[in-house]
Amino acid sequence: MSEPVLETRGLTRSFVQGEAVIEVLRGVDLKIAPGEIVALLGPSGSGKSTLLQAVGLLEGGFGGSIRIAGREAAQLDDKGRTAVRREHLGFVYQFHHLLPDFNATENVVLPQLVRGATREEAEARARDLLTALGLAQRMTHKPSQLSGGEQQRVAVARALANRPALVLADEPTGNLDEATADVVLAEFLQLVRNQGSAALIATHNERLAARMDRVVRLHDGLLE
Repeated sequence: MSEPVLETRGLTRSFVQGEAVIEVLRGVDLKIAPGEIVALLGPSGSGKSTLLQAVGLLEGGFGGSIRIAGREAAQLDDKGRTAVRREHLGFVYQFHHLLPDFNATENVVLPQLVRGATREEAEARARDLLTALGLAQRMTHKPSQLSGGEQQRVAVARALANRPALVLADEPTGNLDEATADVVLAEFLQLVRNQGSAALIATHNERLAARMDRVVRLHDGLLE
C-alpha cells in the first residue's frame, strides 16, 4: 500500500482559560491515503478547525506526531512548516480571503509564482482552473465585483493551483446558500479527484459529507 499523504498519531491540543485547562484534541489518530477525500464531521466547537490548523501547520502548541507526504512535520520550525505548506498543502476556508486589489486570475497566479512557476505557466494554470469552475468570463474581475459563490470558486482554484498532495477545507461552502453550496462543492470535489489530490473537508452538514469517500467524526477530542 502507498504511504499515507497525512498521518497523525496522538495529536493533542489544549488551551488555558483562567484556572481551567480545556483539552480540545485528546489524542487524534488519522490516516488519509493519496487521492482520498475525507469528511470531518462534528458540531460547532468540537475542534474541527483546531484539527485543521494542526495538520495545516498553521500554528504551534500541538502534541503528538504529524506526518505529511512521509515527512514528520510537527516539530519543524517556521521555515520548515512554510516549506511543507508550500510544497504539499492547499487551503480553502469558509470565507474566501482573496486579495482585494488583485483580480481572479492574479489571485490564482500568485501562489504559483511563490512556488517558482513562470508567469506563463501560472497564468495558463489559472485560466484552466477558473474555466473549469465556470469563471471564464470573470477572470479579470476583482473580488468586490464577484458574487459570494464566484469568490469561493476563485478560492478553490487558488487552493488547487499548485496541485497539492492534500487540500484542507474548513466549512468551504458554509457561507453560501444551499443551492450555490451544492454546485461549488460538486465542482470542488470533481477538480480534487481529477488531479488526484487528497482532501480533508470539515463540515457540519451530513448531506454534503455523504458525497465524500469516507466520514470521520470528532467528538470529545477524539475521532470516532
